[in-house]
Amino acid sequence: MREIIWLVPLIPLLSSLALMLGSASFSRWIIGGLGAGSVGLAALLTLLSGIDFLAQPQPYQTTLWTWMQVANFSASISFYFDGLTLVMMSVITGVGFLIHLFSTEFMQEDASYARYFAYLNMFVAAMLILVMADNLLLLYLGWEGVGVCSYLLVGFWYQNSANGQAARKAFVVTRIGDTAMALGLFLLFTSLGTLDIQQMVVEANNLWLVGDMLPVVACLLLLGGAVGKSAQLPLHTWLPDAMAGPTPVSALIHAATMVTAGVYLIARTHGLFLLAPSAMMVVAVLGIATSLMAAFTALMQSDIKRILAYSTISQIGYMFLALGVGAWTAGIFHLMTHAFFKALLFLGSGAIIHCLHHEHNIFKMGGLRSKMPVTFWSFMIGSAALAALPFTAGFFSKDQILLQAYQLPEYGIWLWLAGLLGALLTAIYSFRLVFVVFYGKANTQPDKEVGWRMAMPLSALCLLSLIGGYFIIPVQDVFPEALHGHPAHWVEYISISVPLIGVAVAYLLFYSKRLNINPLVQSAVGSKLGEFWRIGWAVDRLYDGLFVRPYYAVSALLKSESVDGFYALVVSVNQCVNRWLSQSQNGQMRWYLVSMVAGLILLLTLALQISPEAS
Repeated sequence: MREIIWLVPLIPLLSSLALMLGSASFSRWIIGGLGAGSVGLAALLTLLSGIDFLAQPQPYQTTLWTWMQVANFSASISFYFDGLTLVMMSVITGVGFLIHLFSTEFMQEDASYARYFAYLNMFVAAMLILVMADNLLLLYLGWEGVGVCSYLLVGFWYQNSANGQAARKAFVVTRIGDTAMALGLFLLFTSLGTLDIQQMVVEANNLWLVGDMLPVVACLLLLGGAVGKSAQLPLHTWLPDAMAGPTPVSALIHAATMVTAGVYLIARTHGLFLLAPSAMMVVAVLGIATSLMAAFTALMQSDIKRILAYSTISQIGYMFLALGVGAWTAGIFHLMTHAFFKALLFLGSGAIIHCLHHEHNIFKMGGLRSKMPVTFWSFMIGSAALAALPFTAGFFSKDQILLQAYQLPEYGIWLWLAGLLGALLTAIYSFRLVFVVFYGKANTQPDKEVGWRMAMPLSALCLLSLIGGYFIIPVQDVFPEALHGHPAHWVEYISISVPLIGVAVAYLLFYSKRLNINPLVQSAVGSKLGEFWRIGWAVDRLYDGLFVRPYYAVSALLKSESVDGFYALVVSVNQCVNRWLSQSQNGQMRWYLVSMVAGLILLLTLALQISPEAS
């Protein structure tokens, strides 16, 4: 299997091309089969490769050809396969296949069915290239590929101008981070002479000491790319608006795969970050700050997909916290479990929207527990895992992150306390969603229950969200050992208790309503604070005032600058000459003969004037 690992990204790519070129002659069953089947085949190849790797857990490299060679720079189309690669490929193809299968029913009535799967498969291929690349240039190709596909999928329903605006916002904001990442690649190559990841880390450890300026700058530039793609402060604003795309797109790109690309980048280049402890602390602080900001914002949202979008931003923040405190394995473990339960929640929300006449407002739902039992249990299990309730997948991974954050010297206790606050808020907004949508009075009646192509992925993800925490991911040879020892038992007891307290608070607030905080919410301070959280801490308004409106103002000034008058004159002269010449073409033979004779006389006269000796 090691020799054919390159087939994993190739199969979805070929399927995408086939759907682009031949969709007019394909039936919907063929389109769905190509779309979902190609990713399913890639998942099967990944499974076989994983079995082969676990039998002989030695990393290996496969080089297909030399991509480019200029002076002393050389880059190949080559793939590197180790435990981290296997985890990422399994998430992309496994969860990706379930989302594709769900999409075959969810998007069945859409007129652009083939275009949807073409974009989705192209995204899967680009994401696989990103995680399999053995050099940063090929990784950057996949990185930009998922950016383009995200733009296409967020703006999939382009007939609505708001969707196009959301797609452009996602593309522009992530480009800011991508520019920082590109500068980081230039710095690494000029300093180390290579972009091959394994060789680069070796050279860095030979040339640089821990705390040197160059590794700090290089890691901060790479962090810029990670912050943009993984929607962390201050480049997180694109993700909530990206919910404009179809709901399965949100499940795949903006919950399970693309937004984890930044986490993967830091994890893959951890050898560089270990040389820059200050950069790692920035990663941890950014992660926990983003997590808290997004959790408070999710509490105030009423759109079901925006709640999950801010939840995603918050959970990626936990992954950044893990990477920043050196809990590399815990961070990747949470990446995997988050893919299970967040894809489950997004697909569950898609099923609700699909069956409730495209309703998004949770306060216009209610009472769906008995009418949509499959979706209810999907949300219950997914929310339990998101809240990190004991023995769910999210419990094991988040618990590891918090315990290792607590053991960090100096600032560990503060990071742990902030993480506990985030866990409390997560449990509250998760079960607020469950109690409001599935209990109480039914405000909108569903017109149907989900079919088997939507129920099967939901059931599989329910199972993974329950047992995924018992998986052992094969990354022990990729990352250095975690912190030794174990904190006091009371630390773990508190970490376990906080999510349970959050569920109890949500129950008292939104189900039994025994806890009444309306006077606090409706007070002058409470209403202003709630509105501040609802609009995402006014970050979008800040950017609008600092960048967007000044940019449009400058554009308006430049639109009427005087230098444009010269080019406008050139255009006017050409248009005038064109009108004169057009009038001469009147279809009369006599006029054409007279014009030819006049022109000939004019040419002879000019020739005689220029060369008088010829006369």
